[in-house]
Amino acid sequence: GIVGVLGYGSGIIGRYIDIPEEFPGVEHFHTVRVNQPAGWFYTTKALRELCEIWDEHGSSLLNMHGSTGDIIFLGTTTPQLEPCFAKLTAKGWDLGGSGSAFRTPSCCVGKARCEWACYDTMEACYELTQHMQFEMHRPSYPYKYKLKLSGCPNDCVAAVARADCSVIGVWKDDIRIDQAAVKAYAAGELKPRGGATVYPKLDIKADITDLCPTICM
Repeated sequence: GIVGVLGYGSGIIGRYIDIPEEFPGVEHFHTVRVNQPAGWFYTTKALRELCEIWDEHGSSLLNMHGSTGDIIFLGTTTPQLEPCFAKLTAKGWDLGGSGSAFRTPSCCVGKARCEWACYDTMEACYELTQHMQFEMHRPSYPYKYKLKLSGCPNDCVAAVARADCSVIGVWKDDIRIDQAAVKAYAAGELKPRGGATVYPKLDIKADITDLCPTICM
């Protein structure tokens, strides 16, 4: 690319304007792609670190996240690229893929928070990211290549729509049905809950009246 950081051929997208004399504030407005954690899990400390780095070295504009999955830092100048990259790596962050490279893999939350996940998407995403470091950071493909991982056919990460290779978890064994429970449901012995709690339904109006009698009177 036209700009970048030492040792990397991707992760920085160069942006210039043709009339810098009229708009000197955006003569350079480069984009920095930062590799997101699997499943997009952050601590508030991590988010604060990212924002502090970008406040110091960029425009403070960012996108959580781009369609590829990366954290998108929007707008910085060429002299700020190396210092920004140094601060990111010092905190354990890395750049994502851009250009004709293997793009940053992304995944749904998988087993971390979803009962439907058929495999560990976060583990798969992490292992693929580590294995494909060279292809991500040093573009050698004729065109970009995207891979996304969804734990089930609900496809919450939009792998089918946004990836060249979609890894979708499906049920591998024969479908299992509790026929006794089906018969009990059909006979009315098991009441439909629509996925709701098994606890008795609360009298919401009565509860609110107890909590705020003045308002409800």
